[in-house]
Order: sequence, then C-alpha cells, then structure tokens
Amino acid sequence: RKHRPAFIGLVTVTIIALCCLIVPWVTRYDALKTNVDLIRQPPSLSHIFGTDELGRDLFVRLCDGGRISIIIGLATMAMAIFLGTLIGAIAGFYGGRVDNVLMRFTDFVLSIPQLFLLLLFAQLLRTTNNPVLSGGPLPIIVIIGILSWPGSARLVRGQFLSVKSKEFVEAARMSGATNLRVMIRHILPNAASPIIVAATLRVGQAIITESTLSFLGFGVQPPTPTWGNMLKNAQAQMTYASWTAIFPGLAILITVLALNYMGDGLRDALDPHHIE
Repeated sequence: RKHRPAFIGLVTVTIIALCCLIVPWVTRYDALKTNVDLIRQPPSLSHIFGTDELGRDLFVRLCDGGRISIIIGLATMAMAIFLGTLIGAIAGFYGGRVDNVLMRFTDFVLSIPQLFLLLLFAQLLRTTNNPVLSGGPLPIIVIIGILSWPGSARLVRGQFLSVKSKEFVEAARMSGATNLRVMIRHILPNAASPIIVAATLRVGQAIITESTLSFLGFGVQPPTPTWGNMLKNAQAQMTYASWTAIFPGLAILITVLALNYMGDGLRDALDPHHIE
C-alpha cells in the first residue's frame, strides 16, 4: 500500500479485469455481430469508444478481446514460470554436470531470435487441419510459453544456489529429508519472492508478445477479437477512424504499465534488503 504506483496499478488491473469479465455478458451489443448502419461511428453516448469497420461496438470488443489477451498472458506466465522453475531448480540444486547441461541449453534457447521462432511456429500451426490449433488462443499460449522460460530458469537457479548452502537446508538433509522434499519444502519457499515478481512482469510481456503476433497476422485470428488483431484491423483506417487504433493501443499500454508497476511494488515489498 505504501508503493503508490503499485497500488494504482493493482486498482487499474482489477478494473480492467472486471470490465473484461462483466461487460460482454451484460451489454446489449454483441462483440461479433456486424451492423452496416453503424460502420465507423465516432465515440458517442451510445458507443463510448465508437464502432469499427463492420459496425461493431469497439468498447464491447475491447472488453471481449481483453479477456482473451489477459487469459493468454496468465496462461503463458504459468507455463513459463513452471518450466523455468523446474529447470532452474534442478540446475541450481544439483549443480555440476547437470547444471552445465541445463544452463547451456538455456543459453542456446536465449540465443535464438524469439520473434523468428514465434512466427515460424505460429505459421506451422496455422496451416494445420486441427481446428483447435489453427487460429485460436491455445497455440499462442503454448508457443509463447515454451519460448519464455529461460529468464525464469536463470533467476530460479541463482536463488537455489544461494539458498541451498544455508544452515536450515543442511539441517533438513541431516534429518533424512529427500532431495525432492528439500527442494519443495525448504528451498523453494525461500526463493519464491523473485519468482512472484517475475511472474507479474511476465504477464505484461506475454500480452505484448501476443499483440505483436496478432498485429503481424500470426496470432489469434478474426473474428475472435484480441487487442493485437484489433490494432491490425485498424491500420487501413487510422486516418479517418483513428479511434479504432487509439483505444486498443491505450488498452495494451495501460494494462502492461499497471502490471509493471505492480511488479515493482512486489519487488520492493518482498525484497528483504529494501530500505524504506
């Protein structure tokens, strides 16, 4: 609460999440239903964010698309943190040859241009005949998740290396605790603070990555709205219907900025060396 930007970020993210969950269910407008009589209407009392090139209410589409973008961000974060924690914990706990192999593999993944792999995998999945894997959010979650874990792995490895030499870990070993129990019950809770902060920041990064893929035409495919493909659709009409690009762009900016402020606040709150 003492970190004012973090508190504002938390309130902002909460409001955005509630809007994304509630608005599509209570509004009289349909995010997918077109109306040729309302094409490119500017913001008004009836349509506070205006309408798009097919006459669909932009505010409702922003809320509906935000729900998908946030779900992608959260699911991607969970996958990346899980993989990063698993690999980093094993590398940091066992050290030696295991550490060398896992960290060299991590360095290899980090050295590959992520955007290139994202576009390649997205294109491969788009050409598949499986309707679940072509154009929906699931493949985007998997692609971003499996390419986003190296940073978390290095962070967790460093935490495990510093904690595993503590006296309470040696005491747990002497009491007969198995390696798995020592890792999960004794080391991981003491390394949780930076992992929580990294998870918060990872959500914002995933939202930006998904928006980038959708903007380039390789993400979630229309008519399903996301903030990224709404920006893509707005390219051709920015000069005479600028609101179709302004509001999706602001949604991404505000959400990611609020999440980053939350991450800063969590870092200050959970850092034992932080001085008020």
